[in-house]
Amino acid sequence: MGLFSGFEHIVREQEPLASYTWLRLGGAAEYFAEPTSVDELVALVKHCADNDVGVRVLGSGSNLLVREAGVSGLVIHLAAAAFSQITTAGNKVTAGGGAKLSHVISTAVREGLAGLEALAGIPGTVGGALHDNADANGTDIGQWTTKATMLTRTGAIVEQRSDQLQFAYRSSSLDELAILSAEFTLEKGDPETLTKRMQKFWIVKQSNQPAANENPACVFKDVGGMNASSLIEQAGCKGASVGHAIVSQRDSRFIVANPGTTSEDVMQLIEKIQSAVQEQLGVELETQVQIW
Repeated sequence: MGLFSGFEHIVREQEPLASYTWLRLGGAAEYFAEPTSVDELVALVKHCADNDVGVRVLGSGSNLLVREAGVSGLVIHLAAAAFSQITTAGNKVTAGGGAKLSHVISTAVREGLAGLEALAGIPGTVGGALHDNADANGTDIGQWTTKATMLTRTGAIVEQRSDQLQFAYRSSSLDELAILSAEFTLEKGDPETLTKRMQKFWIVKQSNQPAANENPACVFKDVGGMNASSLIEQAGCKGASVGHAIVSQRDSRFIVANPGTTSEDVMQLIEKIQSAVQEQLGVELETQVQIW
């Protein structure tokens, strides 16, 4: 592995990516790495920048579709403990970008810190939630975020504080290569009351979405206050399918990858739904799933 000489202990070749995504689809990464520390990550990214190797960062894969042809360049998976630490101090919670959002929420609730519990049931990592400004039940993660530390594509570490952070519907200013950590400033609350609220939001979320073992992905964004699920159903696409990929009966924003589904099936189904909504309702439906 001449290209990654010195990194053999963390870099593998032709790593299948399907098992790292909720859809369980797609080909292999040309190179795949799981660094164990921030220093290793920085060194690896700088090496790629110096050698013109493209880099992508993989989180939990809840909103990721990988093409059957796979991914060229290097895919970095931030699964090590160094990227998922969660600490609390006063009314602040600091979490690594690789930490599961659910773990951050439960930590905050246990410490009697309110604000994030409304996001209970949203899958994925802190990094993904911040990049897409995850929202639910009238709140979004951005409104509680007071600092974020990121890694650029050249391997530099940069920080944005409250006055620099920008959040909008399903988007944010946090668009560097990777989000290393974030600080959330929350409100004091009663742990028991917060636990009940968190459980309520979680139960409602789970009852309205396909189960993880169905291999789902939430593909579409709401549009200008219009619910994407409702638009898809109005266009007659509830339950629509291509190959073994099908629109979820529970929530039409989701596509479920049944056994035998290919990435091409999902992409064709996305196009089919977008075309139907555009032709029948005059609305351009945007995707939130990443396609590699």
